[in-house]
Amino acid sequence: MANDALLIKHTGTGKEVEYPLTKAVLGAETVDMRGLYRDFGCFSYDPGYMITASCKSAITYIDGDRGILLYRGYPIEQLAEHCDFMEVAYLLLKGELPNKDQLREFNLEIADRSIIHEALRKFFDGFHYDAHPMAMLVGVVGSLAAFYHREMDVKNPEHRWLCATRLIGKLSTIAAASYRHSIGRPFVYPRMDLSYCENFLNMMFSRSAQIYIDQDHYIDPFLVKALNLLFILHADHEQNASTSTVRLAGSTGANPYACIAAGIAALWGPAHGGANEAVLNMLAQIGTAANVPKFIAKAKDPNDTFRLMGFGHRVYKNFDPRATIIRKTCYEVLSRSQTNDPMFELALSLEEQALKDPYFIERKLYPNVDFYSGIIYKALSIPVDMFTVMFAIARTTGWVAHWYEMMDEPATPIGRPRQLYVGPARRDFVPIYQR
Repeated sequence: MANDALLIKHTGTGKEVEYPLTKAVLGAETVDMRGLYRDFGCFSYDPGYMITASCKSAITYIDGDRGILLYRGYPIEQLAEHCDFMEVAYLLLKGELPNKDQLREFNLEIADRSIIHEALRKFFDGFHYDAHPMAMLVGVVGSLAAFYHREMDVKNPEHRWLCATRLIGKLSTIAAASYRHSIGRPFVYPRMDLSYCENFLNMMFSRSAQIYIDQDHYIDPFLVKALNLLFILHADHEQNASTSTVRLAGSTGANPYACIAAGIAALWGPAHGGANEAVLNMLAQIGTAANVPKFIAKAKDPNDTFRLMGFGHRVYKNFDPRATIIRKTCYEVLSRSQTNDPMFELALSLEEQALKDPYFIERKLYPNVDFYSGIIYKALSIPVDMFTVMFAIARTTGWVAHWYEMMDEPATPIGRPRQLYVGPARRDFVPIYQR
């Protein structure tokens, strides 16, 4: 067998076929199995697409065994330390970090795109006052196609860039408006003189949360820095469920606003973007630090349905590199906020005891990014039902980058997974009077 091919043999017929292997820049080789049905009359079976590469991408690389996450080749640790969110957004879209002039122009363009059509504001009036912010986000983002339908030719590079910058710019405005609607406060318009994260905090909390405003009415730069970090860490994560959803929708030629709305809907699930919200719900269930040993025992009991949310990761088998970065910031935010919320004491007690327990150490069930991000968002006075919305704001940059990359491909086949049918075999209809 050649070194660049995988030989597959059917043990029943003895037929052998070689399938080409494609080397990756980093990571495992990929075998091209597109001829499997033609050659053997069967499909591959891979629930959850655990070992299936659905596309080629140059955006993000993850090595789960070694705890590595790269954006366009740059380690997440370096980007988190040296960049702000808009630099990372530019990197994901363009493939290279911007120089000063490019970053200034990009910031101005995103700020300009952050303004939403006045008619779009009326959409919020149709939502009940206590509607979940993610429900509003899905609906309003999808409706953007009604306002920009003349500039949605996905084959037109200019239209693609307009759609990309509109989505990144408007997501934070729509997200903040969703929150303001839920608390019955008037919308706050975006400001051109503020950075992306400053703008979002101002639109969220203007005149309503003094934690963000110091005595001179300036937004606390430390908290802006913390939010920048969270957005950078959540900006992209390879072919996860929501990104794959965006790509699958995009493969049909659907407009980008519909594709991103589909990604938001996929992100909403508690196993994905709702995980940090699930962490806070878990902490509420535990109640107090005194109950931690009892619930750790429940988590280790195979017959108990209780799970420790925010521990372990489907991809990272060693540690989540984002959690290593965010842990320090979590402690800094808690110290700076000077809050006496018992939930924070509970979270730190749970972290401490789990990290010392041989059960979790042997299984490498360390706190992940969702564990710490939920705590930080709560310390920053972000409501729990806005946690997934915060995730969506950050991840929109990754979704848009993947959609943009896919649209640049000369040919994008429509996504069409196959199935293993396990229903009834063919049977004939029987009239109701004979049943």
